[in-house]
Formats: sequence, structure tokens, C-alpha cells
Amino acid sequence: MRILVVWLINALSLLAVPYVLPSVRVDSIYAALVTALLLGLINTLIRPLLVLITLPITILTLGLFTLVINGLLFWFVASFVEGFRVGGFWSAFWGAIVYSLISAVASWLLIPRPPRPPAPPSHWPPGPPPPADYIDSTARRL
Repeated sequence: MRILVVWLINALSLLAVPYVLPSVRVDSIYAALVTALLLGLINTLIRPLLVLITLPITILTLGLFTLVINGLLFWFVASFVEGFRVGGFWSAFWGAIVYSLISAVASWLLIPRPPRPPAPPSHWPPGPPPPADYIDSTARRL
């Protein structure tokens, strides 16, 4: 059930991208659903391989090259999905960033998170107090 909700959130996020970037066009909800599905599959299957192959340049750019990979995959999906068009590389680059931001915020707001387990009880002090004549040799004096 959760995966369907995430898919729908991603499709609706994709429909919102053209309002921010006019060079990205999504013609219908059907095109958005297909594109969201394909983006999810490609990001799951192909993106890890691309990140591994481009690891040296990703390290040199301190991880910023992953944004280029995201933009290229966004552009790649737009090249074969009917009803989803991107104006060029820079449109795909910024479109992927806007899409991921909208999707992340919407997922954070709409998908319930499981409650955190309670913190374990604090065991301080860890044992009985030391005897009165105990000298702590590790203590530092100011």
C-alpha cells in the first residue's frame, strides 16, 4: 500500500514541476503516472550502477556529480515517454532537483512514519558509588 501512495505522490509532484519550470511539460495524469513509474524503476536499477561507474568524478566534485546523473536520467525518461517533454539538459537538471524536492516534502507531509521506540532507561550512575577513600587517577583538575 505504501508503495502505491509513494507512486501517486511522485506522479503528482511531477505534475507540479511544469508550474515551476515551463520548459518541462507533462500532458496528462497518465503520462505523469507512467513517468513516475519509469523514473522509480530507472533510479532503482540503473542509477546505482551509474553512481558506481562515475565514483571518481563524484568524489572529486564532492558528490555534486550525482545531480548531473539525476538530470541525465530525468532527460532519458523524457526521451521515450509520450506526453512528458523536457527542453534540454539544464531543464532536466533543474527539473530533477525541483521534482525531488517537491516529492520529498510531499512524502514527508503525507506518509505516516512509524513511532520511535522509547529510549532505553538511563543507568546513571552505572553502579554503586566508590568508597570514600577512592582516588580517581583519571580525573583532571582545572
